[in-house]
Amino acid sequence: MTAEVPLPYTAISYAVAERIATVSLNRPEARNGYTLTMANELEHAFLAADADPEVQIVVFTSVGKDFSVGADLSGGGFDVTMTGSTQDWQEPAGRCSKTIYTMNKPVIAALRGVSVGGGITITLSCDFRLASTDSRFSFPFSRRGIFPEGASVWYLPRLVGVSKASDWMLTGRLFGAKEALEAGLVTSVHEPEDVLEAAYELARDLIANTSEVSTAVIKQMLNRLSALDSPFPVHAVDSRLIASTPGHSDAVEGVTSFLEKRPPHFPLTVPEGIPAWLPWMQTGPTP
Repeated sequence: MTAEVPLPYTAISYAVAERIATVSLNRPEARNGYTLTMANELEHAFLAADADPEVQIVVFTSVGKDFSVGADLSGGGFDVTMTGSTQDWQEPAGRCSKTIYTMNKPVIAALRGVSVGGGITITLSCDFRLASTDSRFSFPFSRRGIFPEGASVWYLPRLVGVSKASDWMLTGRLFGAKEALEAGLVTSVHEPEDVLEAAYELARDLIANTSEVSTAVIKQMLNRLSALDSPFPVHAVDSRLIASTPGHSDAVEGVTSFLEKRPPHFPLTVPEGIPAWLPWMQTGPTP
């Protein structure tokens, strides 16, 4: 259940312009240390962006020189508030990564400076991670005597392979943007002053050239189907989707605009245009 969040936000900022929602960690005085308040506000903001018909893409960034130093330890420990049993409690980083995972709309993370612990695990379900040349990353859990969060032991090996995930997770060492790019953790690397604009440029390209519905379906196909043990159930979904294309408005526009050599103007919107029969639409947002 989503926590009640009073507005305006106090730990993040949120703005919408030109069909792009910008969600920013906004505790620069604490190097964007992650707190329960931040977790509540991020979950609220991402759900709001996903439900807003005026939003097509989300850019996830930060105020200040660092994306996030991870859990805010300024109180001498971890910010854990539990009202029920440990079986019902959801740790804060995973609430953010899970919300992004279930979103229909692409999320582009623009990272600079330090992104460690929860400051990187909350981005692992993003569809793109753009880094800056000054980016530094770490999964320091073993060095703090704690355990990975954000469902990172599921996401990270899928992104970079088990060998590299074991290296980073077991040692907890700090590594830079070049290693992150070579391993596939990040999509591209930019100068610190350019990384946010690069994220917006990517967002504008997606808005101008892709179908909202196709993008939403493809995102969830990658999330939900790519790890299945067999390709046959995936082919069954593919077949039903492709069979619908002759009467699919976006498909008609995509082909017509290509033949007419003009930019596409896709008519369908999210979530209304997403086929209701898709498996994840039947089971709801939580797999």
